[in-house]
Amino acid sequence: MAIRKVAVLGHPVLRKVADPIPEKQITSEPIQSLIQDMVETMFEYDGRGLAAPQIHVSLQLVVMLWDFDEGVDPYLKVLINPEIEPLTQETSTVGEGCLSLPGLRGDVTRSNWIKVRALNEKGERIGFEAKSFAATVIQHECDHLVGKLYIDRMTDLTRLAFSKEYGRYLSEGTELGGGTPEA
Repeated sequence: MAIRKVAVLGHPVLRKVADPIPEKQITSEPIQSLIQDMVETMFEYDGRGLAAPQIHVSLQLVVMLWDFDEGVDPYLKVLINPEIEPLTQETSTVGEGCLSLPGLRGDVTRSNWIKVRALNEKGERIGFEAKSFAATVIQHECDHLVGKLYIDRMTDLTRLAFSKEYGRYLSEGTELGGGTPEA
């Protein structure tokens, strides 16, 4: 397993629509190794989640540290070929960061309740609902699979700042402020 280099803003891989992974390939050694590399890279860069395009691989694959279920120990969640459906028109605005935009943070408004359908690392179909910050993290990571970055979703670029200044000056009035980990 290996820690991979993270693609940063300006690299074309971040603007491509990623290819789906054929179901029969999910349990193959190359895909399983990719998942492990993504997990190691996510932890090395202190991320909350990571999408394959962020490590220069244009495939529909996301790994996330899932610690949103009260009373349940954190675990790894893998989403392959995910589909997201908003379940409400209610939104939340969160100061998001991204490993592909190191050192920056900005306010993004997203649906705060979604339904997710995907395949897991075993190729099994999964479906679940996510609310609040969990929904934000999933939407952020899945945006990478369609060539979008959080800055594309910002409506007020005056709310984009370096992380230190965001935490110091802009975090008031946002749901989680400057202390949210980068994804």
